[in-house]
Amino acid sequence: MDYKAAAREIGKGNLSPVYLCYGSEQYLLREFLGFLTNKLIEPEYRDFAVSKYDLAETSLETVLEDARTPPFMAQKKLVIADNAVFFTGAKESGKVQHQPEKLLEFMKEPSDFAVLVLTVAAEKLDERKKIVKALKDVAIPFVPMNAESLLQWVIRQAERKSFSFADGAADQLILYAGAGLQTLAAEIEKLSLYVGPEGIADGTIVDKLVTRSTEQNVFILIDDIVRLRLNRAFQILYDLLKQREEPVKLVLLIARQFRIVLQVKELAKLGLSHQQIASQLGLHPYAVKVAAEQGQKFAPEQLEQIVQQLADLDYKMKSGKVDKVLGLEMFLLRLAA
Repeated sequence: MDYKAAAREIGKGNLSPVYLCYGSEQYLLREFLGFLTNKLIEPEYRDFAVSKYDLAETSLETVLEDARTPPFMAQKKLVIADNAVFFTGAKESGKVQHQPEKLLEFMKEPSDFAVLVLTVAAEKLDERKKIVKALKDVAIPFVPMNAESLLQWVIRQAERKSFSFADGAADQLILYAGAGLQTLAAEIEKLSLYVGPEGIADGTIVDKLVTRSTEQNVFILIDDIVRLRLNRAFQILYDLLKQREEPVKLVLLIARQFRIVLQVKELAKLGLSHQQIASQLGLHPYAVKVAAEQGQKFAPEQLEQIVQQLADLDYKMKSGKVDKVLGLEMFLLRLAA
């Protein structure tokens, strides 16, 4: 089941004694745990009715013992155990030895007063394991959203903060801040304080307020070049140079992005969806969407030539055969042409 379906069932009062939460999208996972806590434990009892463990340091047996111990004063208790690596194919690096079969015993006779949540920050579980098969119905994945879902999430978060985005500004926010929900939430909070209740955040405000990393600035620079927005592209370049970013580093980041564009273009030819490409390349689906749009401006042969030109430029920079800044400027001008 997905986290939305699980949340609906919890909202109806249909609780499972055990949940297995896995995936890389930790912000959504924390939101789910917060929702579960609010539904299960009254605020005045949370200090002693919510237990948290790290399975890298604590044995599963200790966690299960806590889950079998009746709560103090509260009607229900919530037991959360992180780093449940034994559900995956990865080797456990902690010194603690776990006995997953003990969990199978607990599931046969679970406590009626406790909810146990096991989490692991892994994209996949090892479905060959008996314990994974046993928890299949209560395993909840927390994976990156696709591009459309991410955009809608940003818009909903703004609505919760009582403001809205002008046309294109929500997309611009994602392009500037990246696809990490934690970062996006912080930037949305900043925008809400700036525009105030019922305010509208437009592209100018996003450009003024949103913090961009070097990687995101390079991402935007390439997008501007592809879309022939040369003035803004060079402004970004000069801003990066003023921040003492090394031109060689910028060339490497630009080359990385063009390799991604080429890979996305080739994989899309094979009929893979953006979600499948993202999984194969280890990227966020939104980054794949933008790379696919950028790739529409180039033939595969052109992209291969660009990557080779960047490799040549990198060599010339490092060997002193070209002025670093001038070489980068000339490359961008040729690219735009």
